[in-house]
Order: sequence, then C-alpha cells, then structure tokens
Amino acid sequence: MRIRVRHHLCVLAVLAAVAAVGCDSSGGATPTPGLASRGTIVTTVKPTRQDLANQVSLSGTVTLDPVFGLAAPVAGQVRYANVKPSKTTPTKPTKVATVYSKDGKAHPVSVPAGAVFDGRLLDDRSTVTAGMPIVSAKLVGYGIVADIDGAQAYQISDSLGSVKAQVKGGPGPFACTPLGTIGALPAGVIPTQPPPAAPTGGPSGGPMPLPILTPPGADDGSGGQGSDPTGLRLVCTAPAGVRLINGAGATVQVVTAKATNVLVLPVEAVAGQQGKGEVDVVGPDGGRQTTQVVLGLTDGKMVEIKSGLTGEETIAVPGPDLPTPPPNTGGPDQAGISK
Repeated sequence: MRIRVRHHLCVLAVLAAVAAVGCDSSGGATPTPGLASRGTIVTTVKPTRQDLANQVSLSGTVTLDPVFGLAAPVAGQVRYANVKPSKTTPTKPTKVATVYSKDGKAHPVSVPAGAVFDGRLLDDRSTVTAGMPIVSAKLVGYGIVADIDGAQAYQISDSLGSVKAQVKGGPGPFACTPLGTIGALPAGVIPTQPPPAAPTGGPSGGPMPLPILTPPGADDGSGGQGSDPTGLRLVCTAPAGVRLINGAGATVQVVTAKATNVLVLPVEAVAGQQGKGEVDVVGPDGGRQTTQVVLGLTDGKMVEIKSGLTGEETIAVPGPDLPTPPPNTGGPDQAGISK
C-alpha cells in the first residue's frame, strides 16, 4: 500500500514540475524559442592577423585541341600579320599581330610554341584596349579547359598566378600552365589567302586557264574557317609525362594573389567582398556602429581588411545588411509601367 502511495506522489511531482516549466509567473504559456530577429548580434569576433591566399576552384575537362585567346598587351591599334598555315606543330612562337600604342611603340603578339593561329577576332587596324582578346589560337594536343562564371572572372581577371589541376580518378595535383586570356572569344576568322597571280600567257600562246577561287566561307586550305565563339574559360597545359584522357573531368585551383600577416575577419562579419565594404563595430554598451572598411584578398572564409580598423575592435557577426530598396511606386520611371 505504501508503495502505491509513493508511486502516485512521484507522478504528481513530475506533473507539477512540467507545469511549472510550461508556465510563467503570470500564468501564461512561455513562447517557443525561434530565430533571432534580423540585426540581432549572434556573436562577436576580433580581427586577427594571418597569411592569406586568394583561391578559386573551377570545374574542368580534359579537352583535345582546345581554343584559347591572346589579348592585346597595351591599348592602341592592332595590325595583323599575314600568317601562313603551318603544316607541322610549331616548335617556336608564331608572330600573328602587333599592337601600336599611342606613343608609336610596337608590342608584338605571338602564338606560343605548340599551338597554331586560329583566327582574327577583330578587323585590321581596330582600336583596342589592354586585355582585349584579339587573336584565337588552338593548342595541338591535350589541355584542361575550365568554364568560368562572371563572379569568378572578376576574382581571377587581374592575375592567374599559380594554377594546379587534379584529374578525377587520375593524376594530380600538378602544376598546370595557363594559356592566353580568360575572356570570352567571338567567332574568329582566318582571312582567305589571295589566289596566285595569273601568268601573262599560256604555253604555245594558247588561252590561260582561269584561276580557281575559293567560295566565301569555304575552307581554302589556310587552316580552316577560324575558331568558334567561346564563353569565359581558362585553358592550361599539364607537364610532360602526365597521362590525360579526352573528356575526363578535372578540378582546377587558381591562386591569384598571396598576402602575409594581414588583418582579417570572417566573411560572415563583412558586407561586401571586393573593394569597399562595411562592418558593425560593437561598443562597450552593446550598441553597434556601421564602419566603412577597404577589403583585399579573400579565400572564401576570411577576408583581408586593408584599412578602416585598427585590429582592437569587437565586430558583430553577422555583418550589416544591405539597405532595403524603396517600394515600387508604380511611377512612369518604373520600367515604363504607370499606375
């Protein structure tokens, strides 16, 4: 009998404890915890110093005879050379164009050894800017081609730096030598070779045969009709002795720049990724003040703070939000839609 009474008392004690947890002092139910409201400081962090490398990972493919572009080294006017078709794989660079800067200095542009000229991308005597693709070339043999989206292009446009590749299920990682520019190429055109001059007379004074002319757009034996248009891409070559198979997948890692002992913050604490950004500095009273900073390199996890902080501040995580855009009033300036 005593055992039953003690059992009932234990059950009542447990129920009372549950009721106490589920109710507050005013008798109302305690709300279920949820997500913190926007702008709430979840945690804080202090800037630190470390070495940093800007790295971009790309998905690539082993490709036979890939096309790549050569860019103008300076701003000026491009003058194309009359390139004869190569019957063998060139073992020396092939000069294909010259860019004349405003001061009249000549800057030659050459297709590297192991590749052939594949087309002009502009008209002769065109005005170009530094970095503009002007010639397409075709690598003879295997290369690794990695497609690039717009955001990645801005990360690696200044310098390709060091490039490494890993063939999926195959060799690597190994150093991969980049070729040309990453810019998208328009369709390249190889100019038609002019027909040989007709002799003045035929044998024994007979009529001369008419020259054979190549129809527009047809292959005249000068190397084909030129290159096809491409998207943003990186083309690199593996060292000799690395066995590649056409169509095999690969991962390409590009290191564009490195910095030593720089001030850094987690990317979650910063609004912005390149150039100028903002952080929220937390004061002694817990309030936050948005501060402008100048950003440098990022490895995807940490970002360099070039100026704007001393390193002693306490920074809120997550960082500041972008301002909310004004509501669409439906005025005539809103994409031509009126009320």
